[in-house]
Amino acid sequence: MKAMWNLDDLFVVNQYLGVESLTNLCYKVICENLDIISTKGKRGHRTLKKGLILPSEICDKIILHSQQSEAIEENDYFFSIFKNVLVTKLKRVKISNCSLTDSSVLTIVAHKITELEFNNCSNITELSIEYLNENSENLQSLVFHGCISKFRTENGKLDEKYYKRGYVFNAPNLKRLTLGNISIPYSEYTIILLTLPNLSHLDLSENENIKSFYFCNLVENLVSLVLYNVNLTNDAPAFVKNVTHLKKLRYLDISQSNPMNGEFEMPDTILGEIVIGLPELISLDIGGTNLAGRGVIQRSLDKKNYFFDQLSDIPGLASRVKNPLQFLGLYGTSHQACTRHDIPALVIAGDANEDQILAAALVCMNNKEELLQKILNDLYQVFRFENCKRMDQALCIVLEAMEKHPSEKHIQISGSATLFYIIRSRENPVNASMKKRIIGVLLAGMSAHKDEETMMRNGCLALCQFRIPQDVMWGYESLVRLLLHSAKNSEPESFVQRIGIYLLNSLACQVEGKEKRLLGKLGCVETMLHLVKYRVKSKIFDDVLEVAWSTMWNMTDETDINCQRFLNTQGMDLFLECAKQYPSREELLRNMMGLLGNVAEVESLRSQLMQEKYVVVFSRLLRSKSDGIEVSYNAAGILAHMVSDGVDAWTIENPTRTEILGLMVKAINRWNLDSERNINYRSFLPLLRLLDVYHTPQCQHWAVWALANLTRVYPHKYCDLVISEGGIEKLKNLLESDLPYDLIKRLAREVIVSCGM
Repeated sequence: MKAMWNLDDLFVVNQYLGVESLTNLCYKVICENLDIISTKGKRGHRTLKKGLILPSEICDKIILHSQQSEAIEENDYFFSIFKNVLVTKLKRVKISNCSLTDSSVLTIVAHKITELEFNNCSNITELSIEYLNENSENLQSLVFHGCISKFRTENGKLDEKYYKRGYVFNAPNLKRLTLGNISIPYSEYTIILLTLPNLSHLDLSENENIKSFYFCNLVENLVSLVLYNVNLTNDAPAFVKNVTHLKKLRYLDISQSNPMNGEFEMPDTILGEIVIGLPELISLDIGGTNLAGRGVIQRSLDKKNYFFDQLSDIPGLASRVKNPLQFLGLYGTSHQACTRHDIPALVIAGDANEDQILAAALVCMNNKEELLQKILNDLYQVFRFENCKRMDQALCIVLEAMEKHPSEKHIQISGSATLFYIIRSRENPVNASMKKRIIGVLLAGMSAHKDEETMMRNGCLALCQFRIPQDVMWGYESLVRLLLHSAKNSEPESFVQRIGIYLLNSLACQVEGKEKRLLGKLGCVETMLHLVKYRVKSKIFDDVLEVAWSTMWNMTDETDINCQRFLNTQGMDLFLECAKQYPSREELLRNMMGLLGNVAEVESLRSQLMQEKYVVVFSRLLRSKSDGIEVSYNAAGILAHMVSDGVDAWTIENPTRTEILGLMVKAINRWNLDSERNINYRSFLPLLRLLDVYHTPQCQHWAVWALANLTRVYPHKYCDLVISEGGIEKLKNLLESDLPYDLIKRLAREVIVSCGM
C-alpha cells in the first residue's frame, strides 16, 4: 500500500480523464492485430517477425494490453512470441484469469524477470515453481493468488521433495511475496519463508489454516504484512506476541469480510498491544473486526495497560493521538467505529461519508472482491440519495473495480448502477477517451453476465445516457449481439426486454448500409418478428410491439437484403394480423407501413406485395383520416411504387389499379402541405425515381407532394438534399412535359422556389 497523507493524494484524476496516450493506442492496435508483430504457425504458436527487437518496456505492456483485448488465445500460444530472449525482453509480468500453462511460464521466467504476478491461473502446476527457481536470480516480487492448489499433495500438504531440499522458493533477492487463498497447513509456512531473508512485504490473505504465527520470527525485516480474512481470534495473544517482533513493520492489514471472524476478546487491549509493539506502524486496517472497541474514551496513567492520558474514541489507539496513523481501515468495524470523532488517523476507510467510502474502495481494489462489492453498494447509495462531491474520483474507482473484476457479478451490477448515476449527474460531459472507456467497461460487464437481467438493465440504462448510435459505433457489433441475446432470452414483457429493444431501434437509426446489413446478418429481423408474434398470439399491445416494427422500418431503409429477410420470415403474415388486431393504433400502423414502404422501393420484391389480401389493407389505410397523415402517406407511397411498374404488373382483380389511382389522388389532396412530419429521409432517390414515371402521373403526384411538404416545413434539412441528388433538374423536366397534370406542376414549382433555384 502506498503512503497516504490525505485523500487527494490517492487520486491522479488526469491519468483517467485525460486524453488517451498515443502509446496506449498503439499497444491496443498491436494486441488486436498480432500479425503486425508476429506470424502464426500451423499449430497456433506465434513467432516474432524477423528483424524486430523489443525491449522490456514494450514487451511488458504488450502482455498487459493483450489481456484487456483478449489477444491471449485459449491455448496460450500467444506467449511464444517471447520465446527468443535475444530479441524480446520481459521484466515485469502480471497475468490474471488466463489459461496459462507451465510451458508458457517457462517462456516468461526464462527472461530472468524481476516481478511476476499470477492471479487465478488455474492450469499451472508445481512445474512452474521449478522453472521459476531455475531463473530466479533477479526476482524481487512474486504473486500467486488463487492458483497454487496443484502445488500440494492429496492430503493438502506440500510435496515431500520441498522438505528434502530445504526450500520451496529459491529466490534469494525476493522482497515481496503474495500467497493468497492457498490454504496449506500452518506448519508449512516455515519451509516457504525460511530461505527468503530479504523479504519485506508478505501477503497471506484468505489462508484458512494459519494457527501459529511463528513465521513472523523468520521474516523480521517485514515492512508490510497482509492477513486479510485470516482468522486471528483463536489465539490472539500468540498472534500479538509474534507480530510485535516485526519492529520494522509499517503496514498491517488484519481486516475481515466476515465480522464473525473478527470478534476478539479484550479488543481494546489487543489493539493497544499491537500498536505499542509496532513503533513504525503508519497504516493499519482492522475493518470487519471489533478491535476499535465500543468507543468509550479511556483515561489512564497506568502505562502497563497501554493507554495514556489522551482522548481517543478508539481506545486501543490512545497511544497514537499525538502521532496519528497515516491510514486506518475501519470499514465494517463493530459499533460503527468509522463514525466516531476523535480518531488518530489522517485517512480513514469506512462507510460514514463519501471520502471514507472512496478510501475503502481503493484499499480493497485488488483481492478483496467481497468487500469491494459492499463498498460499491455504499457508493451507489451516495449517488442515489446524496450529492457526491468527488465525482471524478468516484468514476475512476468504479471503472477500475469493474475492469479488474469482470467475472464478479455483484461488482459488475453495483458498478454499472453507480455508473448510471455518475453519468447522469455530471455537469460536464466526459471526454472522448473516457467515454469510450466507460462504454467498454459496460459492454464487458454485460457480455460476461448477459443472462443476468439486473446487469443488463443497469448496462442499458447507463448506455442510454450517451448518444446512440454515435458514441458506440466502435463497439457496434458487440452491443447489437448483447441486445439481441437479451431480447430473445429475457423475461417476456420485462423492462430489460423493453429497454433493449429501444436501444436496438436507436442502433438501427442514423447508420449507414454497412451497419444495417450487419443488423440483418446477426438476426435482428427474426428477433423482432419473434417479439411481434408473441404479442399477437398473447393479444398484448405494448410499446415493444411498436418499437419492434420501428426497428425493422429503420433497418430496411435502402437495405434490400433486410427487406428480403422480412418477407422470407413470414413478416407479411404478421403485418396482416397486427393490422386486423390493432386497426386504430396509429403509431403501430405508421411503423408497419413505413417498413413496407422500404420493401416497395425494391423493384425485385414488389411482386411479392401484389396480393389482394395485402393491397386491400393498403387501400383501407390509404383512406385513414386519423390524427396526422403518416399512415395514409406511407400507404400511398407503397401503392405509388407498385403502380409505377405499369399496367401489366398489376395482376390482381380487386381492387383495380384505376381504383387505387383515384384513391391516391383523393388522399394526397386531403393532406395539409404544412403538416409536420415524424419521418427522417437520408436520401430522396426513391422519391426522385418516381418523378420519371410519366406513364402514371399519380406516382409523380405523391413524390412531388412529399418534396414540397418537406422542403417547406424543414427547408434547412431537406433543400440541400434535393439539390445534391439532382432533384431540381428532374423537377424542371417535369414542368416542361405535357403529361403531368397542373397540380403536380404547381407543387414542383413550390419545391424549386423553396430550394432557392
